[in-house]
Order: sequence, then C-alpha cells, then structure tokens
Amino acid sequence: MPASLVIDQEIFQDLVKFYGETFQLPPLGAKIYAYVIFDFEKKGICFEEFVQVFAASKSSVSANLNLLLNAKLIKDFNTLNERKRFFVINDDFVTLRFLNIINKMKQEIVILDKLQAFWPIKDEKKQQRLESYKMLLNKNITNIEETLHKI
Repeated sequence: MPASLVIDQEIFQDLVKFYGETFQLPPLGAKIYAYVIFDFEKKGICFEEFVQVFAASKSSVSANLNLLLNAKLIKDFNTLNERKRFFVINDDFVTLRFLNIINKMKQEIVILDKLQAFWPIKDEKKQQRLESYKMLLNKNITNIEETLHKI
C-alpha cells in the first residue's frame, strides 16, 4: 500500500518537531499527527497506512493513535462499506486547546489573587507589575474568547 498523501518533508519535519514539543508527544505520535495534517481533503488515513509509512509495529501505532484520540488531537470514523477505521485531524481541537489555555489563565488569576490576599505586596512597583500581569491575562482571555466565537 503506497502512502496516500503527498508530503513536503521539510514542513513535515517542522510539524513533527513543533507538535512533539507543544503537546509533549512521543516521536511516533508526533509523526502520525504531522502526517494526518497533510490529509487536506479529510479522506482519513487507515491504520495499515501508518504501519507501512512509518515502518512501525502495530502495537506502537495503536498506542500512539489511542494517545492522539484521548488527547482529542484526532478523530476516527468508519465507512459503511468497510470495517477499517480512518483517522483525521480533529477540527474542534483548536477550540478545545484555546479553552484549556483560557482556563489555565483564569486559574492563574485566582491563585495570584489568593497569594496577594495572603501576602500583601507593600512595594508599589511590585504591586503595579502584578496588577499589570493580571490585566494582561484578562485581556488575553477576552481576546481569545472573542476570536473563538468567530472560528
């Protein structure tokens, strides 16, 4: 079975490195994710193609696909006339990723407020820096929320 996708090797390597670091993916998981990104028509990539393209064991491919599915980076589907599962990028992941970022920023603001209440900063300059930082977090939260409604 030949690879079904046309891949630019330089872009592929950039994607593997970037998403491997960003999502803390193991090397094969990052390669699978980068490969699926090149499925621009969303036809889906079957399990057997991953095994062949990456010359990896079925258990390694299966474990990495499950990791990507659990992280909601990819989705799977079956067609009516085949038993095979096909894998595609999860388009909803962008929203999920940024909602997670928003939640982390909100959590940080709550923690900073608690810390500030516990240990009031007497140094005006430090107080101003903390307030500026919290204001930056709040602006970013608002900006991301407004942008998410558009995509």
